[in-house]
Amino acid sequence: MSGRLQDAGVASQNIENARRFTEREQHLYPFLIEAVETVEAAVTGADIVVTATTSSEPVVYREWISNGAHLNVVGSSTPWAREVDSATMAASSLFVDRTESTIAEAGDYLFAVKDGSIAPDHIRGELGEILTGRKLGRTTEDEITLFKSLGLAVEDLAAANYLYNKALATGAGTSVEFGA
Repeated sequence: MSGRLQDAGVASQNIENARRFTEREQHLYPFLIEAVETVEAAVTGADIVVTATTSSEPVVYREWISNGAHLNVVGSSTPWAREVDSATMAASSLFVDRTESTIAEAGDYLFAVKDGSIAPDHIRGELGEILTGRKLGRTTEDEITLFKSLGLAVEDLAAANYLYNKALATGAGTSVEFGA
């Protein structure tokens, strides 16, 4: 990985939705954003994969994922829905926003436990533990890491606060007034 995004593939059930998205957003980024016909085309060879779907069936499969890739699996958040297959879960070092929520609600995790692909202790750490150094994140270049997010409001608020204060300190961004 170069440490800099060079391009992004965007897939959707409807290619026209992906095309509209890329046309609308391309001017915001210094790298190419390209609509692709399939999820496989979007993720094959990618260093970073983000899923944000409401799918009840996997849309990403292990054979498409490169060693060393990182996945942010942030869509489906119910026990009966999942975005990645069990083989992807098994091949990944799994990080979560909150362990208790994951073992109760995350279909991606629950399906893989149920079919025996992973053990209940497959979760390697919570995001907060990684950020504070209490647990290690990626340990090798070829390790596949996966962050399964169910959404944790306190982390969203902390991230927003951090970015807001950083923007104030560096003079970045644009101030916008809200209210009536």
